[in-house]
Amino acid sequence: MARFTLTINGKQRQVDVDPEMPLLWVLRDELEMKGTKFGCGKALCGACTVHLNGAAVRSCVLPVSATVGAQITTIEGLSEDGSHPVQQAWMEVDVPQCGYCQAGQIMTASALLANNPNPNEQEVASVMSGNLCRCGTYPRIRKAIDRAIQLSK
Repeated sequence: MARFTLTINGKQRQVDVDPEMPLLWVLRDELEMKGTKFGCGKALCGACTVHLNGAAVRSCVLPVSATVGAQITTIEGLSEDGSHPVQQAWMEVDVPQCGYCQAGQIMTASALLANNPNPNEQEVASVMSGNLCRCGTYPRIRKAIDRAIQLSK
């Protein structure tokens, strides 16, 4: 066990955990932040996506020790009131079906648009291809990303 001070959603949080514990379990089990979901545990589905210094990363395979000194943003920290353009677009388009993958989808899309405010269709498809949706809401996800691009202008 080791003590880590993490910056999560702009706030300092301390945890006493094994240095190899995945960030996902620190968030969910130690800090009771349930927005980030467990999907596969192998960084294949994207349900656990968070931002690390603005980049979309899979928290299920990221050891907490690798996050010290970084800015971690979870779905809870994307915006306090759901006003982020990607969140607004998701609501306007009514993207979720079961909703399980949506936090990861939103976090991946928001990182994409933060780094590339006007991506082309291939860039969106490439970045979003790592996020799986068992319900098949891909057409609505794509429509929401297009809407978020408009809202961000």
